[in-house]
Amino acid sequence: EQLVESGGGLAQAGGSLRLSCAASKFSFSSYYMNWVRQAPGKGPEWVSAVNSGGRSTYYVDSVKGRFTISRDNAKNTVWLQMNSLKAEDTAVYYCAAARRLVPGTTREEYVYWGQGTQVTVSS
Repeated sequence: EQLVESGGGLAQAGGSLRLSCAASKFSFSSYYMNWVRQAPGKGPEWVSAVNSGGRSTYYVDSVKGRFTISRDNAKNTVWLQMNSLKAEDTAVYYCAAARRLVPGTTREEYVYWGQGTQVTVSS
């Protein structure tokens, strides 16, 4: 596995979770890292991205001000800090790597794609 997510679970509305994605077997520092989510019965939604150096971050409007993406290239890890969670944040969250800012919703748009971690927010 090149990307392994962790940190998902059950949270109450208004609470927080921190997702982690550990990368291996590729040049992590060369890639934009993304989080893409898929809610039950819905199509995938791109959530956030960080550029290869970690200085530029991007978010879908629905999570701006609540989620923060960050990375540590020395640790080959990207995180998604999720605060003020809402029921509509419930989804499987996938970590994905791309050579440029996509921001896409299909696996074919990314070079590497993780197995996903479930986030459930109870209202």
